[in-house]
Amino acid sequence: MVFLKAKRSWPIVTAIALSLTLAACGSDTASSGDGGGEDGLSGDVLVDGSSTVFPISEAMAEEFQKENSKVKVTVGISGSGGGFKKFCAGETDISNASRPIKESEIKLCEEAGIEFVEIPVAFDGLSVVVNNDNDWAACLKPDELGKMWEPAAEDTIDNWNQIRDDFPDETLSLYGPGTDSGTYDYFTDATHGTEGESRGDYTASEDDNVVVQGVQSDKGGLGFFGFAYYEENKDSLKVVEIENANGDCITPTSASIEDGTYNPLARPIFFYIKKDSLENNPAVKAFAEYQISGDNAELISEVGYVALPSELVSKIETRIEEAKTGSIFEGKSSLGVKLADKL
Repeated sequence: MVFLKAKRSWPIVTAIALSLTLAACGSDTASSGDGGGEDGLSGDVLVDGSSTVFPISEAMAEEFQKENSKVKVTVGISGSGGGFKKFCAGETDISNASRPIKESEIKLCEEAGIEFVEIPVAFDGLSVVVNNDNDWAACLKPDELGKMWEPAAEDTIDNWNQIRDDFPDETLSLYGPGTDSGTYDYFTDATHGTEGESRGDYTASEDDNVVVQGVQSDKGGLGFFGFAYYEENKDSLKVVEIENANGDCITPTSASIEDGTYNPLARPIFFYIKKDSLENNPAVKAFAEYQISGDNAELISEVGYVALPSELVSKIETRIEEAKTGSIFEGKSSLGVKLADKL
């Protein structure tokens, strides 16, 4: 079994456990008093949400705490949807998400009096992977993925030769994120046009390492997750090229994700900051600024994602400085939308 290698010192299980412990405590203890870093920051920053965005937050938190020794940044994983539930209940300062906040989640936050600032942090390319012994699925069309995953496929599509006539008589086994995942939402929207709905008879987990393990051990297995998890496991999994809108078979790479040729599976990923925490907890504001700073873009690349171009970063820095609330996507999907046009 090959799992996501820890480039930083916080194991995922530890992060989740700490998040659950601290979430109930809130983060009112932050101050700008003596100790910790050049600015004397201290206090707690509570982060939860997307497993896709987790590697970015983990890497940033590790480096940020080295510079600010009296700040404790706790990063948990409960999926984009699970993260927003905690966020809109006032339990966290920052919510990671691999898709924009939904209308229902905006309403949930409004009802609780939670205002938020939406921050795109990087670009990602959903990576479709198969077992290393799979020598037939080199390139798939989005509608072929849709045929596998759509709700009507349940108990019906269970063999690779049902996807394409020249595919072998091999059992098709599917592995993917759970329904609280923003990656799940985006994938279902991009492949069969029904966001957040799929067949139910697949192996689901909010921990992408479970998906990695499943496909590694199953010759007929297919799964999907964020680009970082493929990058960390590319020696033990095979990535599938995806046919784009121009009919070209494209491999997810930093270049194809950034230039948009890896469509429709390239997308922006986000974190959301509670406005009250941004304005009243200096550690939260400092950590948010740290994550989007061009000086730290190499950390985003290091964990397998694509940093945003400088012209977008400057606009995002302004959003934080002005505490600009609301979503530029207005509760809708980011599928087919250029981030530059929205910012």
